[in-house]
Amino acid sequence: MSNELFNHNHTQNKFSADCEKCFGLCCVALPYAKSADFAFNKDGGTPCQNLNADYRCSIHKNLRNNGLRGCTVYDCFGAGQKISQVTYNGKSWRDDPAIAEEMFNILPIMQQLHEMLYYLNEALGLEEAQPIYTDLQEAMAKTEQLTDQAPTFLLDLYVPTHRALVNDLLLQTSELVRKKVNKNMEHSKYGKKIKRKDLMGANLRGANLRGTNLRGVLLIAADLREADMRMTDLIGADFRDADLSGANLEGSIFLTQAQLNSAKGNRKTKIPSSLSIPSHWLH
Repeated sequence: MSNELFNHNHTQNKFSADCEKCFGLCCVALPYAKSADFAFNKDGGTPCQNLNADYRCSIHKNLRNNGLRGCTVYDCFGAGQKISQVTYNGKSWRDDPAIAEEMFNILPIMQQLHEMLYYLNEALGLEEAQPIYTDLQEAMAKTEQLTDQAPTFLLDLYVPTHRALVNDLLLQTSELVRKKVNKNMEHSKYGKKIKRKDLMGANLRGANLRGTNLRGVLLIAADLREADMRMTDLIGADFRDADLSGANLEGSIFLTQAQLNSAKGNRKTKIPSSLSIPSHWLH
């Protein structure tokens, strides 16, 4: 088995936001409306009122207390610094206003590509995915190649076509990981039998969800306290205000920091080693 299979953690940082190397793109390019997640309206292409001249957020450590919870659950997966430092070679939208609109339009495209890279990189670090390791490597190389293209190419790129290819491999990875779970789990109250996509507010406290496919499931405000979510596929699951206190998510796959940031939890919540306990869980 290739040693590369287990060396994904050191490259994972490539697919995490590094605001020090970004020109505050998410703080300018993205629009949002006043809501429970945002304290005020902001148009796309307009700098946030909290964006400093050095492209840093003036209230970064207090976003939640200032009514900007939505900012804490956005993740560009490293797309911001890629656009800033590679695509535009260190030239910012402030340096050259003529490129601003193009730069902002590229952000969601690059974000999607980097999100795919994040998941592919995780898959390459899973021993269970060895049977499709070569396919995963090829998909990652192809995706990386796309991120290195010129702005005009990126703007014309039809992302869903590439996403379908990547998603198929991620589905295969999910099956390979979850099939290790004891087949008796299928007969538990929840186990692998969850078919609903809408579990908003569901009482799943203490549920045995080990090895379950929760891809894209709405778990908004669900009670998942003490739930067993080991080896669970969580790609795209919506954890906004879900209570993960005491839940075990160790060994779950395709979980992101943004998903954790959107949820509630505590010191007893067990999460993958590559992620961090959100600060608001500790208060």
